[in-house]
Parts: sequence; C-alpha cells; structure tokens
Amino acid sequence: MNCYCGSQQTFKQCCELIIKGLNNAETPEQLMRSRYSAYAAKIPQYILDTYAAPTRKAQSLGDIAQWAKQTHWLKLTVLTSKNITISQFNSRTNAALPTVHFQALYFDKPHFCLIEEKSRFLVEHEQWRYLDGEIIQHHNLPTPKRNAPCLCLSGKKFKHCCALLDH
Repeated sequence: MNCYCGSQQTFKQCCELIIKGLNNAETPEQLMRSRYSAYAAKIPQYILDTYAAPTRKAQSLGDIAQWAKQTHWLKLTVLTSKNITISQFNSRTNAALPTVHFQALYFDKPHFCLIEEKSRFLVEHEQWRYLDGEIIQHHNLPTPKRNAPCLCLSGKKFKHCCALLDH
C-alpha cells in the first residue's frame, strides 16, 4: 500500500518510520506529511505528540481520536513548502517560521470536504513540531455523479472509488 501522504513509497517505508519514532522528520514537510498519514491511519497519539508545546495544551487526545475516527482522508497535495532542516533553521537568527501550504481532501459523512492550510512549524528538543495553521479555505464539495472521475484523482470513476465510503 502506498503511503497516505502521496509518496510513491509504502507506508512502512515512509511515514510509519517517523510515526513509530524510528526516523525523525527532517523537514517541516516531512512532519506535516507524517501527521496527515497519522490522521489517515488513525494514530491520534502521534498527532498530539507532534504539536508544539504552546499549541498542545489546547488539544485533547479524545477530540483528536474522534476526528481521526470519523474522517476518511483521501488525498494530500503539498502546494508549497520550505524544506529547511533543523540544523539550517537553528543556524538562522530571527528567521520567520517555516511553512507548508497544502490541500487535503477528506470524507466526513455525508460530505466530501477540502481544506487548504498554510501551517507553521518550529523546533522543540531537536524535533520539528506543528505550531499552528492559517486556514485559507475549508468547505464541502459537491458529490460527483456516479460516472464522473473521482475527486481523489485516482483515475477511477467515482462509483468505483470514493463513493464506496458513503456505504
């Protein structure tokens, strides 16, 4: 199975290594992709653990678990990203926080939704952490007709792909 984050690697070769703590996210984009994969794989503890300390205080493991359980994450598209490593970030003074601008398609019964966010990241204890994000858009999408191409761009007809989530 390809990784949820959209890489051409398997989940076990990609985000699972970061989620399990076997590898560290080297860039903010890698952390964001692993967080997306954790939502898709329903691993709420990792999501909570990768919030920056100031943001983590306002989060609840139960709320994260509920959100992960009720949603089916379908597609991640990274629009822009500052791929800066921790050592590069630490060596800069008064630098703006690195960002990842992405869109994610998900199903939250009975709606297909699109969220676009520009996320900010910082370094804590030599690890990238998600600080916050500016939601650029977040709305429900019209459900495609059965024979239309699927929203997730799988190349399949909607009726043979994401329409199956509604059953």
